[in-house]
Amino acid sequence: MLDIRRLQLLKEFADRGSIAGAAETLGYTPSAVSQQLSALEREAGTQLLDRTARSAELTDGGRLLAEHAEQILAMVEAAESVLAQQAGAVLGPVTVTAFPTAAVALAPLLAQRLHQQEGLQLVLRQSVGAAGVRQVSSAEVDIAVIDDWSGLPPDSGTGKLRHVHLLHDPLVLALPSDHPLADTSRPVELARLLEESWIHAPRGEPSREGTDRLFARVGGAPSTAWEFQGQGTILNLVARGIGIAAVPALALASGTSGLAFRLLPQAPTRHAYAVVRATRMRRPAIELTLRALRRSAEEVQATLDTELHGTGAQ
Repeated sequence: MLDIRRLQLLKEFADRGSIAGAAETLGYTPSAVSQQLSALEREAGTQLLDRTARSAELTDGGRLLAEHAEQILAMVEAAESVLAQQAGAVLGPVTVTAFPTAAVALAPLLAQRLHQQEGLQLVLRQSVGAAGVRQVSSAEVDIAVIDDWSGLPPDSGTGKLRHVHLLHDPLVLALPSDHPLADTSRPVELARLLEESWIHAPRGEPSREGTDRLFARVGGAPSTAWEFQGQGTILNLVARGIGIAAVPALALASGTSGLAFRLLPQAPTRHAYAVVRATRMRRPAIELTLRALRRSAEEVQATLDTELHGTGAQ
């Protein structure tokens, strides 16, 4: 009998192309992955990996079993979802991962909605970039909240993943509260911004894409720009008068003391999506958590709209 967990390891090896990659994705040591794949070879009665001193690759039999493994795992998940749905059992844990500013903004509301749900245990982690999607694909987490700056709708109707839109998050100008540009009676002139000292995230950080898009629209780059990692750090430096920044509006949830925010003309906007495996969407616990996520995101969106539009942050 083939072990389901070992089939998962084989599938991850096929997806990542190495034992080290599979180990990193699933949180195991490379030696543990290698041992479990050896055990799977004994169960299958055939060699699945062609190993050398420095690498390993799938044999023909390994590729065939890896292809079947994805189908087997999807069928097991679907069966578990149907059984849970019929039983009506809202049982956890449900593991959610989110990009940092979304985690800070959504966590209090999500916990408030779910903490009295008997039998449900919520686990909330943080991730950046493509890590969330990869973790959902590998079934390491149940739901990933990801951000996307492309403006293109994701393919949510086919494949093994489903994308549920949560909110839109425009880039806003963050300033010291006593900065001349904080005067909302005057419009923000994009060309004028290049004369300022800037603070932004390093290249490779998700929010840097929004800043680069903004500079592309202005048609240049500031003469002075410092790079710091973390929206909280950037906002703290702005509040101290070190420079100005363009940050996603969700960053307002981390505190705005000493800061002013202005909406930018034609500001780059990112969209937040909840990503979940199609075979898990009907599990009562995941369905309940996803519904709570959507309601929490709606509340966050309403708060952002009020703060940015209702207080004259134009």
